[in-house]
Amino acid sequence: MDSSVNILGIEFSRLNLKETVGVIDSKVSKNENKVFHLITVNPEIAVQIQEDQELKKISLEADMITPDGVGIVFASRLKGNPVQERVTGYDLFLECIKVGNQKGWSFYLLGSDEEVNSKAAQYIIKNYPNVKIAGRHHGYFKEEDDNKIVQNIVKSKPDVLIVALGSPLADKWIYRYKSELNAKVVFGVGGTLDTITGKVKSTPEIWKKLNLEWLHRRITQPSRKERQKKLKVFAYRVFIEAIRKYRT
Repeated sequence: MDSSVNILGIEFSRLNLKETVGVIDSKVSKNENKVFHLITVNPEIAVQIQEDQELKKISLEADMITPDGVGIVFASRLKGNPVQERVTGYDLFLECIKVGNQKGWSFYLLGSDEEVNSKAAQYIIKNYPNVKIAGRHHGYFKEEDDNKIVQNIVKSKPDVLIVALGSPLADKWIYRYKSELNAKVVFGVGGTLDTITGKVKSTPEIWKKLNLEWLHRRITQPSRKERQKKLKVFAYRVFIEAIRKYRT
């Protein structure tokens, strides 16, 4: 079985959530002098990668890209090499916290506003007492603050660095300082911290099971309307790619 599937020039991992966390576990267990950069990519971000050369370079050099969106799942089926399931930043974060609680991992939380960041740390400490919060910092900082934050992360030596700065800012920030960050694993989680602290309501399970999470977000977050136009662009490009494949 191929370990990845190429969709619009992006190599998506075909591992499921449990297997992906297993890879992260192995990276945390090893003392490699290199941070493992994982990116979660949904259809919107896939289009961004095609249109943003810097983001495209980052994706090509990432250690793993997971299929964060039902659109990626459907696209993989069109390619005849389906992924097993979505592996979202939200689910990945929660599973890593659970495994981290069993194994005593340390985390650094970077992103969201100060209140959410603080509440997220408190939530983890309360519900996962064996997890260590090595450090944290809100996401409303200026570029001149970068060095101070990087040095704080270096001193904290987290097993896992969680970055909640939104896309594509999170992965661009990670890439810029990847060689300096003293962490074993790093990945962006979008609005996950907002969700676990209750600032933003999570999508009901029934919507997720029906693969309509995107529609729920469209209804509850009208501001996403412009962003979700990229879904149409993604669908069109995937369809054209599939046609070309079957013609050759």
